[in-house]
Formats: sequence, structure tokens, C-alpha cells
Amino acid sequence: MTGWLNAEAKGRPVSLVFNIVHEDTRAPAENPVAACLQRGEVTGLASHTLLISRDGHEYGIEDSAAPIRNERGEVLGAVLVFHDVTEQRRLSGEMSYRASHDALTGLVNRAEFEARLRRALAKAHEERSEHALLYIDLDQFKLVNDACGHTVGDLLLQQVSKLLGDTVRSRDTLARLGGDEFAVILEHCTAEQAKRVAQQICERMDDFRFIHDGRRFRIGASIGLVPVDQRWGNAAAVMQAADTSCYAAKEAGRNRVHAWFDTDRAMRARHGEMQWATRLEQALDENRFTLHAQRIEALGTPASGVHAEVLLRLVEGDGSVVLPGAFLPAAERFHLASRIDRWVLRQAIDSLRAAPSLGAIDTLCINLSGQSIGDRAFHRDALAILCDAGAELCRRLCLEITETAAVTNMADAIVFIEQARALGVRIALDDFGSGASSFGYLKTLSVDLLKIDGQFVRDVVDDPLDDAAVRCFVDVARVVGVKTVAEFVDRPEVLQRVRDIGIDYAQGYLLHRPESLAHLLGTGAAVAGPQVAPRG
Repeated sequence: MTGWLNAEAKGRPVSLVFNIVHEDTRAPAENPVAACLQRGEVTGLASHTLLISRDGHEYGIEDSAAPIRNERGEVLGAVLVFHDVTEQRRLSGEMSYRASHDALTGLVNRAEFEARLRRALAKAHEERSEHALLYIDLDQFKLVNDACGHTVGDLLLQQVSKLLGDTVRSRDTLARLGGDEFAVILEHCTAEQAKRVAQQICERMDDFRFIHDGRRFRIGASIGLVPVDQRWGNAAAVMQAADTSCYAAKEAGRNRVHAWFDTDRAMRARHGEMQWATRLEQALDENRFTLHAQRIEALGTPASGVHAEVLLRLVEGDGSVVLPGAFLPAAERFHLASRIDRWVLRQAIDSLRAAPSLGAIDTLCINLSGQSIGDRAFHRDALAILCDAGAELCRRLCLEITETAAVTNMADAIVFIEQARALGVRIALDDFGSGASSFGYLKTLSVDLLKIDGQFVRDVVDDPLDDAAVRCFVDVARVVGVKTVAEFVDRPEVLQRVRDIGIDYAQGYLLHRPESLAHLLGTGAAVAGPQVAPRG
């Protein structure tokens, strides 16, 4: 690998024979032998290190140098061990790219775009910086699809992608959200500057003609423009405003820009969130939450008992049941999510204590919000609750942490996971694959289950890329010794495919519709509720 023969290398500096640089910057990397001899301890390479051989060939490597000592402990030299990981890096990089990019256009996909939007919004809150979002919907795209077929429509999307890419800055995020919808995050860009960019896109689209088989098509773009600043509590609200603005641009005549402004309706919506905060405080005080659950079925060896995910519901004063999608965004915005998580954890443990036969229960999975993962006060309370529950109950609990939350709060997540697992609690990494660095973080986080994000599972029989991604996730899970769960299994053919791929567990409406946790565990009567939205 170095390109040097023993005889040629003898007597030469290690840095000459073992020539290493950083993969991205090409800056010289610290020589592990020199560092080992200086510190007298085992020294490893920084990640993403390249070995450049004598003939210029490059190898991705991992290595370590260890001191050689005599019987008196004196350092005599060092031994350097390194191996070629070029192919592993290439495959990991390729799968990470495919998981975060649209296969047709090569642009960032929706999941990666939303992750970047969340980061931009967080930056706006922390630094008081100003960014902008453009939500772009093509006009007359359906006409091309219907007249010429989907293959030609795909060609049009590729041409439009290049046109958009040539219009925005290289450091901006350009994404295809799906179908004929695109979006751009313009970082450190005022609303006025963003409006000029959006107008330029409209003008270029107005001049653009798509030609196929001698036929010419004029394609426009309706654009919704939203400032990304401190006014927004979460990325979902920004996306909703952008979608609304884009619709307004279409209504106004198409191929134009509509900039968001705070209407009375928007003010009322934010006021509604504040009202939710009061309602949630009251619901916590009056104990008006209730727990449902959805079974998670083993696809191989049957589980030794009930294996289910706990789902939260809010019971209104009139007895109606509210699903979490209606109130959890407000809970997170007004910092109530950790209080709700504490309530869920205590109630789930009480339900286990009340079960007629603990032996009939294998696992109860409990979701934790991203807020709780980064909240050390919650960690202390949760660990105290788990310690009080005892080992027998802890062995039946699994805490679900979303990949995004774990990555965002990595240091705190690692400590909390280690402490919880020491008590016998299992850990599941939820929505796996939705983040941009799934594979790398598996080396850092000690987890027992990977719950593969439903966006890959839903279309696993229809989309070859989703199928490839799921197979890759399963292969990675096997390497690190982790079980896998397929979320959102809603069709028999999807169930059969995930079974064929080798996934260990499946969850979804095809297998079980959520029901009262008390009823599932045999501790009480079923609570009537709407049969929708399996996640909570």
C-alpha cells in the first residue's frame, strides 16, 4: 500500500514512507507514530485519513500506533497497524448520498431538506440571523406528463433542476420535494434579496421552452417566499406558510412570486398554539391524557409476550379524543414536551405493575421527544423513575429516540442511553434513515433496535431505491448486532417484502390498529378512540 520496498524504506523518515493527508482538506495528517512516541500511549488516526502511496495511489485507511516497551517500561519504539477501508467508505458515502438525494435529479430530497431547514431555523433563533425559503411548484407540468408520458416528464424535471441550480448560489440548498415541487433554502439572505432570486427564477422559467418530438411546451413556476427567522416556532410552520404562499401565487395567475406576510389568519394560528399550551397545562393537572398502544409483530421467532409501542392521546372535557399531531408541536414550542414524557413514562410503568401477568409482556416501547433527549433534568427524573421501577420492569421497557434528536444532542444522548441501558432498559433508534449520517452515528450510539423510517417502508415494493435503502439498513444492523423494525406496514405485499429482506419486526395498520393500553395488557376496559395516526 505504501509503494515502498523494505530495503528502500529502511532508514527513511516514517512521514515519507507513510504519507497521510486529510481526505477533504488534503492537509497533512498528524503522524500516529510520532504522536505515540511523544505521548507513550496508543494513538489512532483521525477519521477520513488518506494514505498516498509512493506512486500517487490513494487509500482510505484506519490505523493505530502502539508503543513497544522493555521490561522497565521504557519506550523502545512503536508498532503501526493500518488497513484499507477505501471500499467501505465508498459504499457508506454512496448509501448516505442516496438516502438524502432524489434519484432522478440528484438534488437533495425532502427528508434531508427538512433537516437542513430545521438547522437554518435553529441558527435564526440562536444567532438572530435571517434566511429565506422558496417553495416552487411548476405550472403546466401535468400537461407534459399527460401528452408525452412520464419518461418525458422526468426529462423535463431534470432540465428544470439544472435551470434552478444555475440560478441559485452553490451554497444554497436546492431540493426536489416530490412530483413537480422544488424548494430552496437561501441562507443569510434578506427577504428583499430572496425576492430578487425568486423573480429571476420566474423570468428564466418564462423564457424556457421544453421541446419534445417537435412540440414546444411553456413551463412556468409559482413560488411562495417565506422569511426564515425568529417568528417561527418550528420548521413545519415555515413549510405550511410556504405552501400557502405558493398556492396564493397560483391563484394570482401563475409564474409569479407571492411573499408571505403576517395576516390575521396567521396571527390567529399562533394564538391557537398559545391556547394549546394552556389546554395542555390543564390536561396535565387534571390527568386527562390516556395511553393507547400498537402491537409490533415478530417476523421470525414469535415474541415471548406482548410487544407494542405506547401512543399518547388527549381526552377533552367532552370525552372526545385528540391525536398527538394536533398538540405535540405546541407542546415542544412551549417546552411542555418533557413534562408530558415524564407522565407517559410513569403511566406506562404503572400499567406494567397492574398487569395480571408480567410474564405475558415482552416489551413496551415509549417515545421520547427531542426536547427530553437534550434535557438533563429530564434524564435525572427518568432514571430515578426507572430505578424505582426495578429491574424486572426495566427489562420490559424500550425507549424510542428519533435519529435526528439523538444526533442533535449527541453528547447528552450517549450518556443517557448508557445510564438507561445499565438499568436493563433497551433503546430503539426511531425513524432510522431520515437523518444524513445514519451509518456513522451507529458506531457511537449503543442501541438495541433500529426502527426503519416509514418513508422507505411504504413504497418498498414499488420503488427500487427504497428497496435498496431498506436492504442496506438491514445489512448495517446485522453488522452491529441490532434488530430491525419496519414501520408503517399497511399492505400484505409490503409485509412479505420486509419479511423477505430479513427485517425482524413489523408494525403498522395491516397488523394491528391502536387500542387502549389497558385493554391490550388486560388491566381494564378498552377506551374508544379514532382509528387513525398510528404514531404518537
